[in-house]
Amino acid sequence: MRLLPKSLTGRLLVTAGVAIAVALVFAALTIGHVLERFVMHGLDDRLDAQIAVVARSARPDGTIDPALATDLPPYDRAGSGWAWQIITPTRTLRSASLGPADLPLPPGWDQPPRWDWAAHHHRHEGAPTRPRPLDGIDQSGQPVHYRILTLQTAAGPIDIVAAGPRDIVERPWRAAMTPLLVSLLLLGAFLALALLLQLRIGLRPLSRLTALLGEVREGRLSHVDVDEPTELLPLVEELNALIATNAQALARARGHVANLAHGLKTPLATLRLDLDHPQIDPEGRLAEQVMRMEGQIRHHLGRARAAEPGAAASTTVALRACVDDLAQAMGRIHADRAIVPQIDIAASVAIRCDPQDLDELLGNLLDNAWRWAHATVQIVADEEDRQVHIVIADDGPGMSDQEIGEALIRGRRLDERASGHGFGLSISRELVELHGGSLDLARSDLGGLEVRIRLPRIRDKAPAMRDEPDRASRDGPTRP
Repeated sequence: MRLLPKSLTGRLLVTAGVAIAVALVFAALTIGHVLERFVMHGLDDRLDAQIAVVARSARPDGTIDPALATDLPPYDRAGSGWAWQIITPTRTLRSASLGPADLPLPPGWDQPPRWDWAAHHHRHEGAPTRPRPLDGIDQSGQPVHYRILTLQTAAGPIDIVAAGPRDIVERPWRAAMTPLLVSLLLLGAFLALALLLQLRIGLRPLSRLTALLGEVREGRLSHVDVDEPTELLPLVEELNALIATNAQALARARGHVANLAHGLKTPLATLRLDLDHPQIDPEGRLAEQVMRMEGQIRHHLGRARAAEPGAAASTTVALRACVDDLAQAMGRIHADRAIVPQIDIAASVAIRCDPQDLDELLGNLLDNAWRWAHATVQIVADEEDRQVHIVIADDGPGMSDQEIGEALIRGRRLDERASGHGFGLSISRELVELHGGSLDLARSDLGGLEVRIRLPRIRDKAPAMRDEPDRASRDGPTRP
């Protein structure tokens, strides 16, 4: 079972909240104990004062002078709850508040506590000792606090017992604890608010760092520039080093792509010249494939020459215009099939993607949809949070679950009788993932295949319309 939440804010709140609660409970118990001791000390002083007055009546020979055993108020009032009693070997003397009844004494009243070594020593030496405390219950069931003094005389020990109602301690203690607990609760609420404010202020640099990393990912910044707080500076340095390392690795990869493209250009040019001979390629099919290969090389060579990593990814593309152009191109390419496209995309929907990559991506998927659909192809897109969801569905035969799992494997062709080389879906997925998105396949409600694409959308920006020639005038998209 997880004791702490996953978020850093939650963990700090839980640990600090527990610490504050424990501290407040400890403070309440400690202050309550101190208040009780303070009030109890006052009760002991009142009882000890009466004991001191009564103790004057005891003589060394063990007799008592009743005239000296006077009652201090409220010991002189019957039923006051305050009483004293002198117990000698020969007689017992009581306060006026007791009347003829004896003071109810708790068990063990005549034995000093085991830990009171000083009282035990003085008891046997015959020296005076301090009164010792004891708690008990009176005849009405109310708690009573006792103070007991034992004097050694020639005739034997004399015990002087004074008692007062314990409630005289409980009432002021409860009266003091109520506002104290309210104050501690208010203090706890204030500390909780202060903790929330501290977390908001203290963790704000992390939010700013997250935003800056997003700017770097979107290609608007080349590194993270943060100079406070000092605790984050080592992390920022490591992030900038990681960004620089990735940029260098990307630059090397682009260089390898450029070298490969340059290495292929000359052999392809020679091959195209050889294919111009009518006896070698009378139908022109091989020449068409060579031209397509050259177009791909030019495309990837252009991407390899990009000056800044992420620059192409920061390009804004209006999705509706792109899909409309591709749908027109599909209609001409598959003119022998009566496919009706159903497009539901708002004109304001824009994504962050390289325009030519988007052409290749959607071109592959739409070409598949047109090729397998019976009559209808649906293209729907909507915006959600920071992504654009694009769904391309057809009413063709579709795929089984096993075929869907194998369809995205590069070079895997599920129908060897159809044209193509089996790279279309896998290339489309690679292009989507290159631009920070995802691609999934499922069965369509129309009965055929449904392709679900998620790509980053442009936030707080007007989509930039591309000034490009109509796709109808071009050779058409790359077919899978």
